[in-house]
Amino acid sequence: MTLRFYDTASAEVRDFVPLVPGKVSLYYCGATVQGMPHVGHIRSAIAFDQLTRWLEYRGLRVTAVRNVTDIDDKILSKSAESFDPDFEDGPDTVREEEWWALAYRYEQEFLKAYDTLGVSRPTYEPRATGHIPEMHALIQHLIDRGHAYPALDGSGDVYFDVRSWDKYGSLTRQNIDDMQGAPDADPRGKKDPRDFALWKGYKEGEPTTASWASPWGAGRPGWHLECSAMVTKYLGTEFDIHGGGLDLRFPHHENEMAQSQAAGHGFANFWMHNGMVTYEGEKMSKSIGNTISPAEMLQLASPRVVRYYLGQAHYRSVLDYRPTSLEEAAAAVERIDGFISRAVRALSEGGNYAFATYGKVPEPFERAMDDDLNVPQALAVLHETVRSGNTALTEGRLEDAQQALHSVHDMLRVLGLNAVATGAVSDARETAALEVLVEAQLAARAQARATKDWAASDAIRDTLKAAGIAVEDGPDGATWSLQRD
Repeated sequence: MTLRFYDTASAEVRDFVPLVPGKVSLYYCGATVQGMPHVGHIRSAIAFDQLTRWLEYRGLRVTAVRNVTDIDDKILSKSAESFDPDFEDGPDTVREEEWWALAYRYEQEFLKAYDTLGVSRPTYEPRATGHIPEMHALIQHLIDRGHAYPALDGSGDVYFDVRSWDKYGSLTRQNIDDMQGAPDADPRGKKDPRDFALWKGYKEGEPTTASWASPWGAGRPGWHLECSAMVTKYLGTEFDIHGGGLDLRFPHHENEMAQSQAAGHGFANFWMHNGMVTYEGEKMSKSIGNTISPAEMLQLASPRVVRYYLGQAHYRSVLDYRPTSLEEAAAAVERIDGFISRAVRALSEGGNYAFATYGKVPEPFERAMDDDLNVPQALAVLHETVRSGNTALTEGRLEDAQQALHSVHDMLRVLGLNAVATGAVSDARETAALEVLVEAQLAARAQARATKDWAASDAIRDTLKAAGIAVEDGPDGATWSLQRD
């Protein structure tokens, strides 16, 4: 077994060897909970869920950490848009949420979306607001090492000195002189416009609940600092993989890496970034109206189909959404489900059905997933197994069909599509049981018709109709189907 992943920092696919044999430490950036989850958030979560599942399949114990940014300029701005501090109860007035209530409400929306689409809960999911002491300690450590300084204008801000760290820009391979200034604070308090905020001093008009006491004055943490403090607490100063969306490489991950390494931490051994989601080849933008949200997708298709669509591309590639995308994903899922239902029914009738526990996926599937998590190739193996399983069923080779069924089940579990397997198998079992009962009723009805007992025949038909089963008589006998609304 040789696992290989693309490392953004080195810009190459490298052999993955855990820092601690048998264990993997993974941190990937979660949501800034300022609003409803967008499709990029969910694609990223699915990509790292697939990674976690594959590492676990390979026998590795994964400690996964996904943070929640619950204090941020955007959260405060959203909360302040219509917040009335002088609100008094009245029949026609509504007071908007406090910033922390807004953040918590949207955090729950993210969790609901993750759960709906089968994203496993991480080992830990820390909130930024719960780690202020760790952030203070990291800031002081950077000041002591000469890589950070209190703002020159007395604002209470603390900045990272980018020119004090000669590797700044190495993650994204940029020259510092070509970078624009960091827009996170007034540049008048900075030595260099590119210096970024580690701590943001309290400003008049901001809610006092959004500031914490610190050695540099009341304030709140900078975005980049939050992740460095949290990952260090839960995974240590050096860990295996740091992940997130491609849009986070700069400035977020560049700044994370710089401040952590400047603090003397080895930090991430691998940097893995998932690609963006576009709309018919264009960047999604609310201003031009070419966006689709996870909630909208779930109105158009089942969670299994949405998960299949968002997880079908290679994690590093762009995933392009088109109006037909979910229909195509639904057709693929239906082919898989159709085989599972057909196989369970045939094997149950033949007395050979035994649902397998978590087993071994086909070797071509393993090779694809070992090679930088190549899900498209892995899905090709899955669909080829479905095709060969259907052929085996047609030819009456039930043993081969059962092996294909078990392989399909195992591949679905690894891809996080086990909801498809579980649901389809459950549906197949129910369908098989329903068929036995209905066919027994039709056999009794045929006997009644043969003896001209029309009352009994009609009674059986009426009973089936009341149960939502339509019966059609034809030259080859009666057929049945479930009535549709």
